[in-house]
Amino acid sequence: MTFLKFDSRYTTKLVYNLLKTILAPKMSLKAPLVKFYNNQECPILGIGTWKSKPGEVTQAVKDAIDIGYRHIDCAFVYGNEKEVGEAITAKINDGTVKREELFITSKLWNTFHRPDLVKGALLKSLENLQIKYLDLYLIHWPQAYKEEAELFPTDEAGKIQFSEVDYIDTWKALEPLAGEGLVKSLGVSNFNSGQLKRLLQVASVKPVTNQIECHPYLNQRRLKDFCESHDIKITAYSPLGSPDRPWAKPEDPQLMEDPKLKAIADRLGKTVAQVLIRYQIDRGNIVIPKSVTRSRIESNFQVLDFKLSHEDVSLIDSFDCNGRLVPMTA
Repeated sequence: MTFLKFDSRYTTKLVYNLLKTILAPKMSLKAPLVKFYNNQECPILGIGTWKSKPGEVTQAVKDAIDIGYRHIDCAFVYGNEKEVGEAITAKINDGTVKREELFITSKLWNTFHRPDLVKGALLKSLENLQIKYLDLYLIHWPQAYKEEAELFPTDEAGKIQFSEVDYIDTWKALEPLAGEGLVKSLGVSNFNSGQLKRLLQVASVKPVTNQIECHPYLNQRRLKDFCESHDIKITAYSPLGSPDRPWAKPEDPQLMEDPKLKAIADRLGKTVAQVLIRYQIDRGNIVIPKSVTRSRIESNFQVLDFKLSHEDVSLIDSFDCNGRLVPMTA
């Protein structure tokens, strides 16, 4: 009897590659791209990293990239950019994704608004994230805090200490950084229409997006209309109502438990979270739900194979009650 002989190293590699193919997530759909006025493109669906703990966020971002996410939303103040950077580097090094296939956002924190601090803050985020450029850099809030102190500087009474730096001057310090190749697009976050009007009067580089709290209880219709009239896209954070916000009170409304949303989700055979994410996409908003649980990260991505009807969107729009869940002090 003749036996075939196999190189054990070859056999092991063959089995490994076969298992990798079988077990890999079957995510054939890709998030549609939103084109900014400057022709840069951003995946309409991304993963948020706010409140993602350093011990959890590395695996969460790895999982997200494996599942198909290509848009990662970060910020210096979240305190986890180094761990996000480890995940990005790992997935680039293992061949899952190339840097140019990712869209990575970070944000300038309030204590670095002074013009001479702006570039250094950006460079620190790049160092943390282990990348050479950002796809998008935002002014996190229009308010400036006391410089060269802790991230939330307070006085003896526990009140935030503000700086007199004008966000107009902060923006002017940001504009040259795009020309240096450190960032492809610039934007703002948590700006109202009045603040945006003032910025647009003097800006040489217009913001591409305004990242704001946006969900059915705070649908931001008026601000969205204003931004769109100036070719500024809306990026919706806390699209699920931020159910894990630490300051939530027992009596606060729970968006994810809303019976009207549950009825829509049940009719469509979807989860409430999927309906909430699709609601933003169908309105043309970029959306960045956050989770560190792989099953939820995957479920949140499974919103590209259906659309809400015009009637469903109109009904969900009617839930608006100016219900802000993320105050400026959060």
